[in-house]
Amino acid sequence: MKHIIILGDGMADEPCEELGGMTPLEAADSPALDELARRGRCGMLATVPSGYAPGSEIAHLSLLGYNLPDVFEGRGTLEAASMGIDIADDEMAMRCNLICIAPDGTIKNHSAGHISSEEASELITALNESLGDGRCEFFPGVSYRHLLKIKNADKRISCTPPHDVPGHPAADEMVRPDVAEAAETADYINRLILRSQEVLANHPVNLRRIAAGKDPANSIWPWSPGYRPAMKTMGELFGVRDGYVISAVDLIMGIGVYAGLKPIIVEGATGLYDTNYEGKLQAAMDALRSGADFVFLHIEASDEAGHEGDALLKKRTVENLDHRVVCPLLKALEEFDEDVTVALLPDHPTPCNIRTHTSDPVPFVIWRKDVEPDDVKVYTERSAAKGGYGLLRDDEFIREVLRP
Repeated sequence: MKHIIILGDGMADEPCEELGGMTPLEAADSPALDELARRGRCGMLATVPSGYAPGSEIAHLSLLGYNLPDVFEGRGTLEAASMGIDIADDEMAMRCNLICIAPDGTIKNHSAGHISSEEASELITALNESLGDGRCEFFPGVSYRHLLKIKNADKRISCTPPHDVPGHPAADEMVRPDVAEAAETADYINRLILRSQEVLANHPVNLRRIAAGKDPANSIWPWSPGYRPAMKTMGELFGVRDGYVISAVDLIMGIGVYAGLKPIIVEGATGLYDTNYEGKLQAAMDALRSGADFVFLHIEASDEAGHEGDALLKKRTVENLDHRVVCPLLKALEEFDEDVTVALLPDHPTPCNIRTHTSDPVPFVIWRKDVEPDDVKVYTERSAAKGGYGLLRDDEFIREVLRP
């Protein structure tokens, strides 16, 4: 038996006025998702345990069956693994966004207008040249997503994810120490933020972006601190023999690396609306045909649309997932010579009306040839809540997916 999970990041939502009171899943033209729901068995999955913020790192680790208190060390360390960056015992890693701060001092967006990787790399180089002091180092990633390493730092600090606070004054969301011993670390990071604004303000990349009517990347925003995690692989936990992860997002690839999944890089995979859907599906099918028993295929676009607050765009991302991934997958499996379990779900909701993540359970569907279908006929939040699996928690979902 082979297994594939298709993850539509942030795909779940709430009723949207722009969609006539429907969610993007309800409004989308998604016949393949509905066909999967009819063939399979649906339910809801609680991906964010009590006491944790609804970040993608939390939700992904949870849905893959990990016990968070044992493994969670922040987003930065996971992304570092994807980037091939080692985290030493005396180092702390943090996700480091390039963001846009508006002239009034509020956070305009968490992505610097979805800056290109090429532009961002120039800015990260400039930050290292100006701010690198032997204690900190910046590493370029994809688009606005980068990495910051700091030596001899205390992770007991509170950092606000920038996508949680669009429109908030940046000065009100700076790093705060949770304990007195972490005050120096918080102060150091806040000084880096302020100094970065001086470096970036008149950088040629930003001057060109402003002239073109684009948002400048005029500040860094470090968050999600942690040390090197200790994680068992999915092989050790669940018997996965030959697993792969496909994503354009460093966080997801890093989780895969620690989980013992081999990363597959797909040309043209951007983590945005223009990603190479067909190439990602082809890579997944090639892996399954070549002996893989597990593939985790991650699509980021719906989450980005939710953060933009654009319900119509989010509806289109669902339709792209349906038409360009799920539909051809179902057709390909008709001629596949082995049984394949297909599971599909979001990691968390990213409602367009609030532009950030929530902790609500997410709709999922699992289909294999021996599954007993329930009465669900369409794949939506409301219909899946009536599905035969009910509400699953902890490792119940992944164990059901990987059931022989």
